[in-house]
Amino acid sequence: MADIDITDKIGYTLLKKGIIDYETLEKSLHTREAEDKKNRRNLGQILVTDFHIDHDLVFREVANLYAFREIYLSDEVIDNLRIEFIKKNVDALPENYRDLLIQTRMLPLKFDEKQPEKLIVIASDPTDRNIPSIARNFGVKKYEVCYCRLKELQGLIEQVVPPENEFLKLLASADVQLQGGSDDESNVDEETLESEISKSALVNLVEGCLVEAVRQGASDIHIIGKEGNRTEILMRLDGNLKLWHIQENTMPEAVAAVVKDRSKNVDRFEREMSQDGFIQRNIDGHQIRFRVSIMPIVGTEFKHKFESIVIRVLDDRKVITDLSKLGLQGPAKDFFYKAISKPQGIIILTGPTGSGKSTTLIAALHQVIDPTVNVLTVEDPVEYIIKGARQLKIGSKMDFDLAIRGILRHDPDIVLVGEMRDKVTAEIAIKLANTGHLTFSTLHTNDAPSAISRLYKMGIESFLIAYAINIIVAQRLIRTLCKNCKKPQKMTDKDVQIFLKFGFTEDMIKNSTFYEPVGCDKCNAGWKGRAAIHEALYFTREIKQLIVSAGDDVNEAAIRDQAMKDGMWTLRRSGMERMMEGATTLEEIVATTTEE
Repeated sequence: MADIDITDKIGYTLLKKGIIDYETLEKSLHTREAEDKKNRRNLGQILVTDFHIDHDLVFREVANLYAFREIYLSDEVIDNLRIEFIKKNVDALPENYRDLLIQTRMLPLKFDEKQPEKLIVIASDPTDRNIPSIARNFGVKKYEVCYCRLKELQGLIEQVVPPENEFLKLLASADVQLQGGSDDESNVDEETLESEISKSALVNLVEGCLVEAVRQGASDIHIIGKEGNRTEILMRLDGNLKLWHIQENTMPEAVAAVVKDRSKNVDRFEREMSQDGFIQRNIDGHQIRFRVSIMPIVGTEFKHKFESIVIRVLDDRKVITDLSKLGLQGPAKDFFYKAISKPQGIIILTGPTGSGKSTTLIAALHQVIDPTVNVLTVEDPVEYIIKGARQLKIGSKMDFDLAIRGILRHDPDIVLVGEMRDKVTAEIAIKLANTGHLTFSTLHTNDAPSAISRLYKMGIESFLIAYAINIIVAQRLIRTLCKNCKKPQKMTDKDVQIFLKFGFTEDMIKNSTFYEPVGCDKCNAGWKGRAAIHEALYFTREIKQLIVSAGDDVNEAAIRDQAMKDGMWTLRRSGMERMMEGATTLEEIVATTTEE
């Protein structure tokens, strides 16, 4: 075993604090000694790059030892003026130094308040030997290098210098003209198709599309074959589809074949039936999964076999694990926490596809998961990996129904049933709730009271519904206004009358500022992001009594009236609260909800 020089303070400090072990230190020192003196990396860089030790744990100690000041971006005002200042200084650099700045992960942050001629430069590794040469090119007399955590700095770098999409760059530079296909009306010419696919432009288009969807925050990608050798690619941003690219002079089958080639569990030559597959990619340092759905569609050109492809972007970074960040408002928040705190019973989320039901359920599960309980989930398909839960795998040998039946024998404490799709699923979920298990599930209905009718019409006994369910939460996602450009709405007398008719009181209107969309370079026509609105029907004694005494038909109106007496906000009332917060508009709430 080689001797370790105890005077190597970085290594000794990291060893002492338990960040690295003795063996790792020894190996890293050997690596450093073996490197050429001129290009030798410091110990911190070797530990992070070669031994995958957490960057911020290592360089915080390096910064402390060499007395670099630490700057917390959370304490700084990073507004549009600051972004423009950073951008201006970065753009003024020669191109080779600009690339080096991104590679070195450093940025000019601001001028020092006490010494206005001194530029504050932040870096995730303040000891990087490239920093002085880059800093000199900012054209300032003085500068100070400060340490900033990589996790914080990386986000700011991406804001200032958005990462380049290499695939789209290759596509733009490609001088290949993609041609139309065969005139043979009986079959797709596989040779012509193969020649189109072999041209790199199509591969770059599909790969570039996946990267761009993640960076733009799209929830889905739609690829639709059209007549005239055209393929349209759309992205769903903040709930709305937006045209991203039109591929001309290319057989739609060629674009579809490239997607299929990149998808697992999909047959490229099958064009007559629906198929489901998935793609996995590492984008900007994050593992992203894409769920692929392929359906044959009808077209007017019989020589082509058109298909519609929808790719769902499953980005684990978007998963909310903290229930407090879910945005539950008013009574819904108290009701929901009360419902999931019970040892047994069902929590049901209702709403259309894409209304964020799964997100809410996962956040609720994270609230109740701990090592003392066995948490089982049955979903088809599984969207997100939930740490601490055993997620049953649905496949050809175990379908959804078999998995549901199997969990009864698998000693569960908490169960997530992806969807109560029929009487069998609903009955097992009810049975779980009545035998001491906390159960989470979803149902496709418009509002909370209609979920009770749906279960009743499935054939579930009314007394089982009444005593198995803790809460039913109806949810919708509404678009939120861009904070950067929204402007206060000038309320006319006509507007006031419309707001009063909608349900606002005069005090609500008087004490609130309502906003309208404008549009800027940071948003989509004045809109950016989405927020949830909820209708939480908590099962009080009175609600249970109404269900049990329902007879042959569940009276939804009576249940709604009683729930509102118990404090329930309707979806519209929840939407009104979002408007009074300045987050959305009346038009958006009207478009998303229906009249009570």
